[in-house]
Amino acid sequence: MAGERAASATLSAASAGKAPRTDRGRRTLRAILDAAAIEFGERGFHDTSISGITRRAGVALGSFYTYFDSKDAVFRALVRDMSDQVRDYVTPHIRAAPNQIAAERAGLLSFIDFVRGHKEIYRIIDEAEFVDPASFRDHYQITADRISQRLEAAAARGEVRGDAPEVLAWAIMGMNVFLGLRFGVWGNERSAESVADVIAGLLAHGIALR
Repeated sequence: MAGERAASATLSAASAGKAPRTDRGRRTLRAILDAAAIEFGERGFHDTSISGITRRAGVALGSFYTYFDSKDAVFRALVRDMSDQVRDYVTPHIRAAPNQIAAERAGLLSFIDFVRGHKEIYRIIDEAEFVDPASFRDHYQITADRISQRLEAAAARGEVRGDAPEVLAWAIMGMNVFLGLRFGVWGNERSAESVADVIAGLLAHGIALR
């Protein structure tokens, strides 16, 4: 199932009317997206060039235009692609958890693990606010919606409080984003497991003394 989602995401990444029709084309598109992630992550949007992306991907310059109309187009596609990669990485861990607190712990733990291997995601998403504000907003809105939906489902099961799921979803997402930045990008001196344990305790019991 995850493989099917990944393939679908790769197909939808191309500019309108330019989706690859063969396995070779899908591999080329994947190589371009992966190279673009490194180039944008290292150089930023303005200093990244299409030729730099294709050199890193090991494909001809013309191959880029087979799938993308412009640098802006591949950047927008990359924001969506990285969002999908995070979703596909963390979702199996969340679904395997026995209850919602454990699910949120698993989500944070797997997110930090993902970030440690894909630190460029922070620079790319941050730049999206200025390069393509719609993609920036969609990235966070879609993520928050997923969290809100699982909180609503957990509330229906009697596992968590049922009021204000949208507010709680944005709060959880905000924690995860900055914890990923601090313990995934800026340093890894503290284990992801210990960070996730602290937040699981916070979600279960709050911060007030008992």
